[in-house]
Amino acid sequence: MLLLAVAAGWRMWGTVLPPTVSEGETPRQPSARPTPSVFTPAHRTLGDAVEAFFGIRPEAVQPIAFSHRVHVENDLGCTDYCHPHATEGPQAGLPSLRTCMLCHATIATEHPEIQKMTAYEERGEDVTWQRVFGFVRSAHVRFNHAPHVRADVACATCHGDVGSQTVAQRLDLTMGQCIDCHEAQQAAIECVTCHF
Repeated sequence: MLLLAVAAGWRMWGTVLPPTVSEGETPRQPSARPTPSVFTPAHRTLGDAVEAFFGIRPEAVQPIAFSHRVHVENDLGCTDYCHPHATEGPQAGLPSLRTCMLCHATIATEHPEIQKMTAYEERGEDVTWQRVFGFVRSAHVRFNHAPHVRADVACATCHGDVGSQTVAQRLDLTMGQCIDCHEAQQAAIECVTCHF
């Protein structure tokens, strides 16, 4: 009910009142952009604001149904070819299509998903993967893979058992889970460790 009252209030203030002008100042001209029906400085729509507030994120739909299970069963480790940057810095990274095609130019070429990859390569396009993992922007979390890899934290600790999945599924972590793990590993738990 409170949310509806706030939304109604925002709708009333959909038109921005002109700013006050001190003596001697020239008033600003109104923007040529149309004023949105919902006033919010941070989100395009009220729906976007509500989703951000509650951390609601749609499931990622990938252009290619990449199977983690098949690759793990063939003894390809997470950082071997696919996510090598996880050992070096904050971002784990994704392999380029060229990296995938080093194997798939000859392996499983008749599989429909491999044929999709081949079509991307023939068009000279890279695959537009959708982000699965990551914290919502409002959490102000800066996760760095490299120190976790150096501390021998298994990828599954944060990402779940990706090796048993076909397409990666998000595992939403809470601050409590991160703090519990840091305390168990005797790692820093100061706010600026993760929030900077």
